[in-house]
Amino acid sequence: MAEVILTKEGKEELEKRLEYLKLEKRKEITERIKVAREFGDLSENAEYDAAKNEQAMIEGEILEIENKLKYAVIIKDEGKNGVVSLGSKVSFAEVSSPDDVSTYEIVGTTEADVEAFRISNESPIGNALLGRKAGDKVSVVVPSGIMEIIIKEVK
Repeated sequence: MAEVILTKEGKEELEKRLEYLKLEKRKEITERIKVAREFGDLSENAEYDAAKNEQAMIEGEILEIENKLKYAVIIKDEGKNGVVSLGSKVSFAEVSSPDDVSTYEIVGTTEADVEAFRISNESPIGNALLGRKAGDKVSVVVPSGIMEIIIKEVK
């Protein structure tokens, strides 16, 4: 498996989720399976089937999180000197509307969430911004064509 790029906070969130799944959710699903077994014939027991399916999903998520944590590489804040890198917060605008500024944090794919203003370093915009600095104009190939943006600020 390839390395998984995470912020310190992202790693902590994954660790909390893993602990919740192992300590609470496993117990909860085990109890549901136990109760469903008491309903009788397992071949026609929808509650049992649903509980077993949920158990499989939980175990799969546990394995996925454990693998992500095993291969995690934590983004370090190295005082980026105004150059866009993983962990940078970048303010930019389209050249055609320079007053409409958006600010996003560049993160790994695991933590990418556009609604939380976090874009992946592997996304077209995130990748195009890496290594750039304030004042740079960047052309980004997006599904609708080519987007011209100007970087306003890098933190």
